Amino acid sequence: MKYDHIPGPPRNSFLFGHLSLFLDSMKKDQLIFDKMREWAETYGPVYKLNMFHTVFIFVTCPEATKEILMSSKYPKDKNFHRRIFNLFGQRFLGNGLVTAVDHDLWYKQRRIMDPAFSSLYLRGMMGTFNERAEKLMERLSVEADNQTEVSMLQLVNCVTMDVIAKVAFGVELDLLNKSSPFPKAVEKCLAGLVVHARNIFYEFDPRNRAFIKEVREACKLLRITGAEWIKNRQQAMQDGENVPKDILTQIIKSAGQEDSMTKEDEEIMLDNFVTFFIAGQETTANQLAFCIMELGRHPDILEKLKKEVDDVIGSKRDISYDDLGNLTYLSQVLKETLRLYATAPGTNRDVPMDIEINGIHIPAGVTAGFSSFVTSRMERFFKDPLKFDPDRFHPDAPKPYYCYFPFSLGPRSCLGLNFAQMEAKVVLAKLLQRFDFSLVPGQSFDIQDMGTLRPKSGVVCTVEHRLSQ
Repeated sequence: MKYDHIPGPPRNSFLFGHLSLFLDSMKKDQLIFDKMREWAETYGPVYKLNMFHTVFIFVTCPEATKEILMSSKYPKDKNFHRRIFNLFGQRFLGNGLVTAVDHDLWYKQRRIMDPAFSSLYLRGMMGTFNERAEKLMERLSVEADNQTEVSMLQLVNCVTMDVIAKVAFGVELDLLNKSSPFPKAVEKCLAGLVVHARNIFYEFDPRNRAFIKEVREACKLLRITGAEWIKNRQQAMQDGENVPKDILTQIIKSAGQEDSMTKEDEEIMLDNFVTFFIAGQETTANQLAFCIMELGRHPDILEKLKKEVDDVIGSKRDISYDDLGNLTYLSQVLKETLRLYATAPGTNRDVPMDIEINGIHIPAGVTAGFSSFVTSRMERFFKDPLKFDPDRFHPDAPKPYYCYFPFSLGPRSCLGLNFAQMEAKVVLAKLLQRFDFSLVPGQSFDIQDMGTLRPKSGVVCTVEHRLSQ
């Protein structure tokens, strides 16, 4: 066989290959990425996995990571993205910016979306970042007065969803004060994504019918909402109103906007609505929650960070764009959080031609998998890798070489990287400026895989007003 020379774990069965390992990890609520890290340590920087008649290779070699992810010659895996095009028959991410496999289709969308993420436009978002973070501070003030325990994951989820709704779509949600079906719908979609993408038998089990129905309804809610918001914005544009150059405007432009709009163009608009609505808040909220969790476990890092916030921000209410650039240690803390907890843990590419990785010939036709979560937790790349140490990202420290890529790499890297980190900095700086917090004892520090990675416990904390600054 042409793949026999590639090392890898023994197959569980001839027919299903390693599929049962993925299914077992889901049943036991274990991270498959931890298993992949073990295999990388055992079998080296490239190893194979078998799924039915398909061979996957998993790569932790920095040179190959650079070669494949930095080039448009290696498209995203068609089979995986076909699985998340729909969720149980209901269109989900479709052909949006994240999932479009065809390079020309992706490039057209990306080129038109770029203005919504320009540095000039991001500067203009600072007012909304400050405003929504202030609402969180008001809520935390009440919780501190009442001495109640709070799930920081739940609260920051509300804030980041409020932000993306406002700056991307021009809609006020105010989730910290009002109920909404959107948070539950997003969570249901993500839970459905994991089982639909990894377990091809899931929808054939009658016991799963109720959950599948809920997932379909959640997908439908997001797409119906998107259609309504898009229609309202299109009408405003046709009426000559002054509309912002936000993501919603760019989504409309990316689909053509004019007379030749096809049914597929309309569906792609909704694909991108769902993509940005979910990705624009989910990963940032998880990063914030993981960061708060680690700061609660490392009081020395927390105190150092508070001092920087006090020196840079002081007692002022509004944080400026220039302030963010001066929060150097906060940047280090956020980068170290993403090293240990890459909230979007992996990506993959099809390999259409023969290549060589670490001296091993890889025949054309395989799919290559990459994970910043895996490589960032390997001793080969980071000393004492499970230790939370923001000094790894000190400006004078050596830069990781293609083993740290929480926002992916190359042309398909995350468009919202700067958006997400600006938002995270504003929220954390205000939190540290106003409050002391401590983790409630007894909760776990386990990671839950929902397509993105999140803290399983919810990061339950008690908060107190800071007495001095």
